Amino acid sequence: MDWLLFLTFLAACGAAGATGSMFEPGNWYRDLNKPVWTPPGIVFPLVWITLYIAMAYAAMRVALLDGSQQALAFWAAQIAFNTLWSPVFFGLKRMRAALVIVGFMWVFVAATMLSFWALDPIAGLLFAPYLLWVTIAGALNYSVMQRNPQYA
Repeated sequence: MDWLLFLTFLAACGAAGATGSMFEPGNWYRDLNKPVWTPPGIVFPLVWITLYIAMAYAAMRVALLDGSQQALAFWAAQIAFNTLWSPVFFGLKRMRAALVIVGFMWVFVAATMLSFWALDPIAGLLFAPYLLWVTIAGALNYSVMQRNPQYA
């Protein structure tokens, strides 16, 4: 294991996670009309911490392999969209724009997962829970937007 490489990818994940801390849901989100299947608030930080560690470890594994350039470019794109989502949804309260962002994030997470899988199946598998979570996040974003059209 290359600890410096792992910590570098983890730092990128930490920067993405920091936007979630800076743009907390707060009272605005609490008061929105949300579907009954919305996960409880405590679930979000626990899931994200786990996903960020898995994402960093997967990226480290792939970065050590020849021919990983495109896979790592996909990784960079997905973490950029990940970083952007919280400020747009919670900060700007622009749900439609956030839905577009989560759509791009889903595409790049899927591309990362598939390209990682081709190089290192374990790294690809480490991205599968993330793709599931982004799918749920996209569905939740869409549902909350539909239920609260004043913020679309």
